[in-house]
Amino acid sequence: MKLAEALQERADLNRQIEQLKSRLSSNAIVQEGEEPAENPQELIKELNGSISRLEELIGRINLTNCATKVDGSTLTELIAKKDCINLKLIAYQNLVYDASQTARRATRTEIKILSTVDVKSLQKTVDKLSKELRLIENKIQETNWTTELK
Repeated sequence: MKLAEALQERADLNRQIEQLKSRLSSNAIVQEGEEPAENPQELIKELNGSISRLEELIGRINLTNCATKVDGSTLTELIAKKDCINLKLIAYQNLVYDASQTARRATRTEIKILSTVDVKSLQKTVDKLSKELRLIENKIQETNWTTELK
C-alpha cells in the first residue's frame, strides 16, 4: 500500500468514526416499548474495529514519515516545515489585508488612517511564501504516491 492510500484511508476512517459516534448517540435511548433504529452493540463493535484500524494506520504512517527521506530531510520534518510556512503565510496574509484597509477621508478634518507596514513588501513576502508552500506540498504529495507504507 502506498503512503497516499493510507492517508486517504485514515481520512475515511476519521469520517466513519464521527458518523458512528453520531449514530450511537441517536440510538442510545428510546421511548419505552420502542426499538432503536440501529443496534447500539453492533455500532459499538463497528466503532471499535474502525478505531483499531485507525490506530494501526496512524502508527504505520508515522513510521513511514520518519523513515522516508526527501531532499535530505525526513517526511516528518518536511510536513513540520509546511505547517509552519502555512502559519506564517496566514499571519502575513492577514497583516496585508488589515494594513490595506486605510479609510478614505471625506474632508481634511477627519482622522487620517495610515498603514504602519510596507504593504507592497509584505505582499511580495506572501507571494514568496505561497510559492514555497506550493512546492513543498507538491513534493510531499509526490513522495506520498511513490512511498510504500512501512
